[in-house]
Formats: sequence, structure tokens, C-alpha cells
Amino acid sequence: MNGTTRARKRPHLSVVIPAFNEEGVILSSLDKVHAYLSGRDYPFEILPVDDGSTDRTSELALDFAERHEACRPIRLPRNLGKGGAVRKGFEEARGRFILFTDADLSTPIHEIERFLRLLEEGYHVVIGSRDLPDSDVRVHQPWYRETMGKVFNRIVRVIVLRGFRDTQCGFKAFDRESVLPILNAMRINGFAFDVEMLYLARKMGLRLREEPITWMNSPDTRVDAVHDASRMFVDLLRIRYYDVFGRYRLPDRGLSSVDGRGRSIVQEDGERE
Repeated sequence: MNGTTRARKRPHLSVVIPAFNEEGVILSSLDKVHAYLSGRDYPFEILPVDDGSTDRTSELALDFAERHEACRPIRLPRNLGKGGAVRKGFEEARGRFILFTDADLSTPIHEIERFLRLLEEGYHVVIGSRDLPDSDVRVHQPWYRETMGKVFNRIVRVIVLRGFRDTQCGFKAFDRESVLPILNAMRINGFAFDVEMLYLARKMGLRLREEPITWMNSPDTRVDAVHDASRMFVDLLRIRYYDVFGRYRLPDRGLSSVDGRGRSIVQEDGERE
């Protein structure tokens, strides 16, 4: 059974790929994802979300979709930011499980099998991490980006979300039904949307797991080391502000979060036992 036939059934997996001016990699990435998933025994769909690109990203995605029915491109009329693009993809996704992955596939698509097993075991959110002992970082970022990333994650743990080593890796998988209420509550469109999503998932009582991944840095990053880092810091303060003043509305699912090794996390303050 190929990806075209599977696309007519409800997908087991939806792969959301946010893309902004990614004409240099989008076709190659779509081809790799489709080729891999076509060899699996479950139905799937691929949703590249063009976040208001000014290059040929949308045109190339549409061309790919004409030849592969499992691909359903989405084009946003203007640039919303990575968070806005991911949310739109999640809203359109039909799969039981949803993965969002960066357009450059810094984490190979085959890592999804481990994530799917964990979701099937009952976790609601599984996030890739470059900073766990078993993580395999084969191509590192420039030293200043790695340093800024580590500093940012420490700030995240102090201000917003304790218990996680790496909140910004672009490879995260979700149980669709569990995450839908979070999408309606989210307010951050920029790169800190990952932190908001995880913060709300924990607040809602979902089961979270941080999992080591293989990762290779892409030199063609869309993150500005200074401008975007400052905006992300402001967004962390916004998340705390929205929570303190009751701007988030979520259903209560109880308290059941876990860390990157399956041990429980104390819900009150997020520190590991």
C-alpha cells in the first residue's frame, strides 16, 4: 500500500512542516518524509505550512502535492511566525498523532517510530531533546548559538517551565485529541511557542516526555541570534503574565507529568523527584 492509497483513510500520523522561505530544502524534505512513511504500515499525511513565504516555497509544495496525494499544502496569506504556522497545521491535521518537524529535517524522520511507540503507551506529548545524555548531536551549531540556546533553556527553567533540558528542538509529537484544547488557548506566534505549548500541556495535566534524538545542525537557520532571542525572552514573560492574570482557559485533566527518563515530575514547581 502506498502513500496515495493511505491518504484516503484517516491518517494514523500527520506530519506538520512549518516553512518560511524554504525553497532550497522543501522539495528534498517532502520527498524524504514521503519516501520513509510510504514504507510504513500506517496511513499518513504531510502538511507543509507556508508561513507567507516570498520565495517559491508554496509553489514547490503544491507541485509535490500534485504528484503525491498524501501531501496537503497549506498557505498562510501573511507571515504569522512559526507558532502560528504550527497551530494552523495542527488545526488542519486529521491524524491520531501529530508530529511537527523543522523544514530542514535536522532530526531524521525515522526518529518518529520511537515517539509513536511512546504516544501509544499513553504519553500525550513527546519532545525531542539535543541535551540528554543519549542525544546524538552529529553536527553542532556555531559555539555562540549553542551557548545562547543553553542560556535560553536555563532562563526557561527559571521563569516558566522546569524539568526539561531542551524545549526548542524542532521535533515534537502529540496525541491530537489531547492537544486541541491547548491550541485554542495559545497566544504566542513566535519561536517561544514551543515553551507556551509545553507550559499549557503541563498545566492541563498531560503526560510529557523528553526523549533523546539524533540531530544535525542546518547552517541555513531562520533564527536571528540577537533579534529573535530577545523576542523569545519577552515571550517568556508574556506567558507568565497571561497565566498569572488568568488569560489561559484549559480543561483540567489531573496531574500526571513525567521527565525525560519516565520519572514523575512534582507538578507544583516542576522540579524532578
